[in-house]
Amino acid sequence: MKILTGLVLVSALTLSAPNAPALAGPTDPLFVNMTADEPHRANMAISFGKAQLERGHPLTIFLNDKGVLVGAKAQAAKYGEHQKMLGELIEKGATVIACPMCMKHYGIEKEELLPGVQVGKPELTGGALFKDNTKTMSW
Repeated sequence: MKILTGLVLVSALTLSAPNAPALAGPTDPLFVNMTADEPHRANMAISFGKAQLERGHPLTIFLNDKGVLVGAKAQAAKYGEHQKMLGELIEKGATVIACPMCMKHYGIEKEELLPGVQVGKPELTGGALFKDNTKTMSW
């Protein structure tokens, strides 16, 4: 009976290993995929990223889909506080990338982006997303 119980326990532990939670190291990068233009959700994404940057995690915020609207100067009346936070994050070393296909879809030109926001390209976006030990979140 002890052998059977032991085998069941070992099997359960072995099978559950692939489902174990991913643990972040103290300086693992964070990639935030922000598709939201709803002010509260955008604030959550930016604020969470800010908190992790302050804890030593390199931060990339990818303004994707409607998220590109938050990074457009013309939207300052609606997203003034968000834009201020993005600017502060950029000053502190965060990378903010805007999706070029989304910019085109919503009619946003490169010159209309906040200072420091970079237009995505495979090397830039992929480099941040696939950097070793990167953790991702999405809003």
